[in-house]
Amino acid sequence: MGSRFFQLGDYVILKPEILLTMFGLAILIFDLWLDKPRKYWNAIMALVGVAFATLQVLLFWQTALAHPGFTPYAAFDGRFTLDFFAIYLQLIILAATAIVILVSIKYLDIEEEHDGEYYALLLLAAVGMMALASGTDLIVLFVGLEVMALSEYVLTGYLRRSRRSNEAAVKFFLLGAFSSGLLLFGMSLLYGIGGSTKLSVISERLAERPVGDPLSWIALITLLAGLYFKIAAVPFHQWTPDAYEGAPTSITAFLSVGPKVASFALFLRLLLDCLWPLRQEWQAMTIGVAVATLTLGNLAAITQTNIKRFFGYSTISHVGYLLLGVVALGNGAAGRDGLTAIFIYLMVYAFMNLGAFGVIIMLRRKNIIGDDMDDFAGLMSRAPVPAILMVIFLLSLAGIPPTAGFIGKYYIFLSLIATEHYALAVVAVAYAVVALYYYFRIVALMFMKQARDTVPLASGLGLRVALAVTLSLTLIIGIYPQPFIAMAQQAMRPFFS
Repeated sequence: MGSRFFQLGDYVILKPEILLTMFGLAILIFDLWLDKPRKYWNAIMALVGVAFATLQVLLFWQTALAHPGFTPYAAFDGRFTLDFFAIYLQLIILAATAIVILVSIKYLDIEEEHDGEYYALLLLAAVGMMALASGTDLIVLFVGLEVMALSEYVLTGYLRRSRRSNEAAVKFFLLGAFSSGLLLFGMSLLYGIGGSTKLSVISERLAERPVGDPLSWIALITLLAGLYFKIAAVPFHQWTPDAYEGAPTSITAFLSVGPKVASFALFLRLLLDCLWPLRQEWQAMTIGVAVATLTLGNLAAITQTNIKRFFGYSTISHVGYLLLGVVALGNGAAGRDGLTAIFIYLMVYAFMNLGAFGVIIMLRRKNIIGDDMDDFAGLMSRAPVPAILMVIFLLSLAGIPPTAGFIGKYYIFLSLIATEHYALAVVAVAYAVVALYYYFRIVALMFMKQARDTVPLASGLGLRVALAVTLSLTLIIGIYPQPFIAMAQQAMRPFFS
């Protein structure tokens, strides 16, 4: 058995993660030879690493598509799986990481914190996220989760001279450690039930246990509690607005997308590969959490005056929509539309949210923090292009056609109707109207208020490229969504052929 873990084929599917790790470590060494004016080379090196990893993942996708009877490759005795599900989510994670690196270049110049460890931590966080997409073993999943989480904690407190950043990191770390304890306790119970850490074996053992088994219930509740924290679902959302407000704005953008995609990858892996025999139980629990998450996220966003806290609660509301897709998924084979809806929503949310944060980063200038809502006042009169971009991203976040956000919400509504969750569909539509109101608060500020200052917005090549990419994808997915929907449906194949 020992030699099974050293077969070359097993390590081939780890090439993207190995590449990112190597580039991350190389940046730490490379940074020692760079003087301050040339620190931007760290970002270039990080982008090259992400590009190599993305190319390898795309090759995996192309190879899988070229073989109609493609069977997911299970490496390390079935503990690490390369399937369409993993490849699809890894592509989103890598795209989000690349965009965050681009927007970070100018931001870190302004903060005078352009050090190599920032980019190394971003790449290591991406390694953990990718492991969450491919892991089919409790140990692999937990190690991937902690690699991601530890990198997040450090990045949240990256601005060492900022008390707010330090406070956010401590809160995030303490609550994160508590949630990891809950998650690990649930995993230990599952290991006791299954006698194995492999998800497929645990699923078989759960199916053999009687209905209403107390041990299965305790394992499910503690596991879901830990997972709800990671995805920022109510009532485990408390860390989100504080971490978003205190973290560097580029890291707030990263926290709002990359870890969310990875956490949902973990969530879905456990639900589909491990907890599927308990789907009626976790569906019932998710209904209440989804409604509470939508309610708090949308209503709390209305009262915010800090733009980063505003987007923290906005993120919580989007998690509520994703959880509605999970509710639809709980209907068994009939819930396949729910899984497709989740995949589409994760993709479109990544690009429109990162685009909005790109505009927010432009407001950060020397001696101007730029994270109050009033900083958007009069933006149309002094910087019309960023203002128009922000309007497009806000329209997409609100789910207005012809943007990508409309496609995401449409498929969530469609999955609820297809699985006969009509009341939840009505609730989702109602909160979409609420979201339209609070997103248009920012539009009103940009078009109808007088500017607070006349200092030009921050700009740089990285920012412009990131905004061009996110804008293009936000509009292209909204206008011509079919290729992206086909990718999402392909990602569903490992579970619903």
